[in-house]
Amino acid sequence: MQKVENELKSLQETPIRFSSQDVLSRSIHGNYELRVSGNPYEIGYKTGKLTDSLYQLQETFFFDKVAQMTGTSKKQRFLLKFLRWYNRDLIHFVPQEYQEEIYGLSQFNSSNLDSIASPFQRSMMLHGAHDIGHAMQDLMLVGCSSFALHATYTKDESLWIGRNFDFYVSDDFAQNKIVSFVNPEKGYKYASVTWPGMLGVVSGMNEKGLTVTINAGKSSIPLKAKMPISLLAKEIVQFASTIDEAIEIARNKQLFVSESILIGSALDNDAAIIEISPKKMDVVRSSDDLLICTNHFQSTILGNEKRNQKHKATSHSQYRYELLEEEFAKGSEINEIELAKTLRKTTGLQNKQIGFGNEKALNQLRAHHAVIFHPKTLRMWVSNNPYQLGAFDLYDLNDVFSGNENVFSSNSIPEDSFLKSEEFKNLALYRKLLNELIAQYSAKETIPLHKGTQLIAYNPEFWEAYYWAGKIAFEHQDYVLAQTYFNQALAKEVTTLQDVEQLNQWIKKCQRKTKKFQK
Repeated sequence: MQKVENELKSLQETPIRFSSQDVLSRSIHGNYELRVSGNPYEIGYKTGKLTDSLYQLQETFFFDKVAQMTGTSKKQRFLLKFLRWYNRDLIHFVPQEYQEEIYGLSQFNSSNLDSIASPFQRSMMLHGAHDIGHAMQDLMLVGCSSFALHATYTKDESLWIGRNFDFYVSDDFAQNKIVSFVNPEKGYKYASVTWPGMLGVVSGMNEKGLTVTINAGKSSIPLKAKMPISLLAKEIVQFASTIDEAIEIARNKQLFVSESILIGSALDNDAAIIEISPKKMDVVRSSDDLLICTNHFQSTILGNEKRNQKHKATSHSQYRYELLEEEFAKGSEINEIELAKTLRKTTGLQNKQIGFGNEKALNQLRAHHAVIFHPKTLRMWVSNNPYQLGAFDLYDLNDVFSGNENVFSSNSIPEDSFLKSEEFKNLALYRKLLNELIAQYSAKETIPLHKGTQLIAYNPEFWEAYYWAGKIAFEHQDYVLAQTYFNQALAKEVTTLQDVEQLNQWIKKCQRKTKKFQK
């Protein structure tokens, strides 16, 4: 990577000219709105220049999370050394123009983190963060849900697409969202919902009404990084106008994780899912005018693989798939308001209360963003903080790409009333207390019994609250109470099969301890 970086240094001699179309503004609801244009290096440089303080803050949030996960400075050094080694060949799988964009962006990295890696190397790492996160399985939450529906489901038979992007690093990492509007030298103009320092695409639509959203699939841990999925999605939204063109772009790419890419197309008035793994690719097309995408594969080739079948049976992906099936079986009118309600849904099947923050919900109350696309009219609605609950700003790409100024956010979907509820306030208290308890438990500190009761009071339908109350009671050697809590947890909607097995193991521990004391 160092050799390539040295070759890219000559780009610094390129004169950069900003126009009135290169600007950073802010929605009245909080999201940043970025417009940039030019050749690859210019787009990267302008993005870095306009968002420099946000970019440096975002980089700090990410590496602070790495430090928090690893704990000791020795472990941190090891992980960072591992990440540098893991990304050793990443550069060879990134197209030249995107190397130039990322290099332009990296001119505005914080110098405070140069001990980790060079600015350019860190920028490349951050573009693979989504991939590395779900390749390592437990580093970040990636429980995304998306859907496309048209024809018999919609009033005018036009295509609608919705998605929740549940990639989670931390609340800090999600606080500064950017809706980016890019006018590249080559390819189509496009919009992307992103974060500072991210030039790749995770949710986007171009001027032809082609949309791209990505959902993580089940992956084995690869030996090295290849092309980040966000850069493949960027290439598709920049250069494809139809589903077939998107498939052709994806066909020969080498990725290092498994991913589902939901493509919507105004020209086709249809959608498809490109399912891609490091070794195989297949395509899923809608058979009944509804296409649902969560985190398992559905195609003939990848859907039948053992790893995928196990993931489907043990994770929360299939549950969310069924939630969306149930939601669209109601036959209600499809519009942006109704789709926002779906993306904000915190209950389970048959509207069962499953606890706030349960990953079985469509709205896990951790999403980085939610977005609704109407490709036919080139309109998109983007959520504001927090999660999917803030107002959705409307962007009409016909206006945005016309060159007019002050055309952003003319209308919005109002914020969710849940934001004003007692339950939402209690969720914040729940997460604050849970983080404190986890830290104390890891440090082997004594936690008062009443803290478990307090945790349950804040989120009474969530199995996780009873699980932690049980662990606290177990540490106090009150095994009868601990077993009661674990049984209560099992009676709730437990997120995964692994969680169920863990609860059963704790119950057996309690039973053994109780028998021992009875003797």
